[in-house]
Amino acid sequence: MKKRIWLTLLVLVVIVIVGSRSSAFFEQRSLPEMVESQPVATPQPQLEPQEVKNELKISVDKLLAHVQKLNFQRYTTTERSRTRTYIINELRKFGWTPNLEKFSGGVNVFAERQGTENTADAILVAAHYDTVPGSPGADDNASGVAVLLEIARLFASHPTPRTLQLAFFDLEEAGLIGSKAFVTNTQRLEKLQGVIVMDMVGYACYTSGCQKYPATLPVTPPSDKGDFLVAVGDIENLPLLNAFNNSDTKNLPTVLTLPIPLKGLLTPDTLRSDHAPFWYQGVGAVLVTDTANLRTPHYHQPSDTPENIEKPFFVGAAQLVVNATNSLLKS
Repeated sequence: MKKRIWLTLLVLVVIVIVGSRSSAFFEQRSLPEMVESQPVATPQPQLEPQEVKNELKISVDKLLAHVQKLNFQRYTTTERSRTRTYIINELRKFGWTPNLEKFSGGVNVFAERQGTENTADAILVAAHYDTVPGSPGADDNASGVAVLLEIARLFASHPTPRTLQLAFFDLEEAGLIGSKAFVTNTQRLEKLQGVIVMDMVGYACYTSGCQKYPATLPVTPPSDKGDFLVAVGDIENLPLLNAFNNSDTKNLPTVLTLPIPLKGLLTPDTLRSDHAPFWYQGVGAVLVTDTANLRTPHYHQPSDTPENIEKPFFVGAAQLVVNATNSLLKS
């Protein structure tokens, strides 16, 4: 009989303890969460990344939609004009005022959003929008244009101390002509505290030996797999490269930062994109890339299509650029 009484008391004690713990657990939840979870038993749909606490989160759908919209050769005058129309309409949709800057044979698209501290300091983020003939250029360089348009959307309503400038360069494939024309505006260059140029940020490979390296690479390669993003900067402006090391990289691709001495004189493979004209003018610039033909078999080919973009890598690369841009605009 005593055993039964003790067992009964023990069961009652356990029930009281478990009940009190359950109450404490639910009390820790905020009232809005309880209200939202009560009407239905199924999980609630997640908010889009940019709607969560006003964080600068890439919208995967919007990013990939830009690449799909630009899925055509952008080589002829007509094709490049069509591309500019798309870029201009998207910028205006986000509240920017784009300007067309003509030069011999081409047109750059430029836009600017003033910083909050009314200083002359500016950070420029750029990408070229043209392709070689015969290629739709999903990676080269619709990927860079898509990230730049996402930056335009995210920072349109995100004030920062420094001014943000955006440039969409024409005729990169013809010999960096658009960026060379851009840097002739010396008054504009005086405001620049740094430049980020994106050229191919959407392809990754995960088999041994798929990643190649130039013979003169000044650092030890991290892997023979192409699963990392590369940031190439001139050694005189290391804070620009450090922005990619210091940004939040959790669950994002690894970043290999390459500080290049002597403006690339010893490493000519590092001078193949629109950052190079800025180096020659003494302006710090970083090239962000998936290493182009050193990794992807679709380089300058008809097969450079949206289907061959490595989506998780592309989204992660885009977020890395957004994080680094935000860091530089606030520093």
